[in-house]
Amino acid sequence: MAAKTFKQVIKARDQTAHLYKLKVLKSDDEQRLVFGWANVTIRIDGEQIVDWQKDIIDTEDLEKAAYEYVAHFGTAGEMHRRGGVGRLVESMVFTKEKATALEIPKDILPEGWWIGFHIEDEEVWEKVKSGVYPMFSIEGKAVRVPIKEGGESDGDNA
Repeated sequence: MAAKTFKQVIKARDQTAHLYKLKVLKSDDEQRLVFGWANVTIRIDGEQIVDWQKDIIDTEDLEKAAYEYVAHFGTAGEMHRRGGVGRLVESMVFTKEKATALEIPKDILPEGWWIGFHIEDEEVWEKVKSGVYPMFSIEGKAVRVPIKEGGESDGDNA
């Protein structure tokens, strides 16, 4: 993979697509490290992401879930079926407030959860390297709240 800055990677993404494909952005074969976005909630242009399951996640909810995951789990699984194939080595939820505190310009990063894993399982690592597993998938449980026309949640189901 040719070396690129974060700005180049993010700017190269299609900012008009309704679905945001979260690819593995960096890996280190020697150390078995893989990095990328676990989830992006808000695009650089401020648009909220609709994921592949037609769901949206508020940044605040993603941040809480990320902290819970790091505090209590911190392991990688394989296809939501087999756990313990790797361990979390890096995690940061980028919010507007954190970007401001870090002096990251507004047009550089979306809001979302950046992660990195050390993959310990040989078979899984080979699948990451070969592209069989080209992206991350977060597994979690949530209550779906229908969104009314105009973006407001339906308070009757909350």
